[in-house]
Amino acid sequence: MKTETGELIESLRGYLEELRDSGVDALPFAVDGVKSAHSETSESPPLETLEEIRAELGECCRCELGGSRKNLVFGVGNPHARIVFVGEAPGRDEDLQGEPFVGEAGQLLTKIIQAMGFERSEVYICNVLKCRPPGNRDPLPSEVEACGSFMLRQVKAIKPEVVVALGKFASQTLLQSKEIISRLRGKFHDYHGIPLMPTFHPSALLRDPSKKREVWEDMQQVMKLLGKEPLNKNG
Repeated sequence: MKTETGELIESLRGYLEELRDSGVDALPFAVDGVKSAHSETSESPPLETLEEIRAELGECCRCELGGSRKNLVFGVGNPHARIVFVGEAPGRDEDLQGEPFVGEAGQLLTKIIQAMGFERSEVYICNVLKCRPPGNRDPLPSEVEACGSFMLRQVKAIKPEVVVALGKFASQTLLQSKEIISRLRGKFHDYHGIPLMPTFHPSALLRDPSKKREVWEDMQQVMKLLGKEPLNKNG
């Protein structure tokens, strides 16, 4: 004959098995005043900081680009930015200075950011790759595999309200798509639960200024998402 304690244990075991089968892996209670991993507030574990991610990168040589670069270009801007701009990879000027988007295309990006009603220091800017490919060639799949996860971790650490992917390569990489940029741009896509707007790279605007109108249309959608009144400017 089962004891009262034995019946209670069996009942609890059955209840826990039902919870497990329904996808619950922890209970919202405290032991000795310490909250369980899944507390009543459903708080996520503390996210890593940009400083921690940069420290882990160190003097990165996870791919061959580590041996040819002058400076690792991590990212720059507000660690709590509402917008993160993501480009392809550092160019010559960026490699020399260790900061993303500082050349002619970067100056144009700064003007676009200002036309949106922000200062460059208020947003965050980074690239998929942290090192310059020789001759500014397209990044290799092995390089993206070695480096891309750090970019995603940066975005998750910042927790922006929107991501803007600059150019074909960044847009296709973040969205894991082979669609051309002219078809990707103009509408929001999902990037790990964050709205992502693909648009033309500033360097493309330097080659073809007529694309500025399309970029400004994209940025107006971003501004609307953020609750900012669209400006009657040509970014």
